[in-house]
Amino acid sequence: MTSTTTNAYTLRHHRPGDMGWIVHRHGALYAQEYGWSERFEALVAGVTVDFIENYDPARERCWIADDRDGQFLGCVMLVNDRNSDDNAAKLRLLLVEPSARGLGLGRALIHQCTEFAREAGYARIRLWTNSVLVSARRLYEKEGYRLVSTEEDEKLGFKSTGEFWELVL
Repeated sequence: MTSTTTNAYTLRHHRPGDMGWIVHRHGALYAQEYGWSERFEALVAGVTVDFIENYDPARERCWIADDRDGQFLGCVMLVNDRNSDDNAAKLRLLLVEPSARGLGLGRALIHQCTEFAREAGYARIRLWTNSVLVSARRLYEKEGYRLVSTEEDEKLGFKSTGEFWELVL
């Protein structure tokens, strides 16, 4: 599937320039909404570099949501969990712009990952999120993900609760 179109947005695969936009929007939006520092932006940059350097189109995808005018509305990635030996994928970098919230875009992006993972033959999808991302956590739960574990850490430059979720396919 190359793209999916609704009245409000189009989902498409990534193209050159998108990774820079993903890093920029994650850094700016999460700083504005949650006060997160550039340490989070660096984490996102690392994920995008890893994606570009190791991209396997048969097993991995990045979806970008644009509006009718081509403006960025959101994104998500599904990547091979190269550190696991149980045929797992990772859902990474879900973001929905404030102007696109309430359109069902977050749910659609997560569901794209689920369907692609099934088609690619993965056994499960894992993700890491933060406890303050309540709306995203609700969407994961509705898709069938279950909270597996939590950890207190300072990865983002402050004390926070990281959460590990999993969906068995």
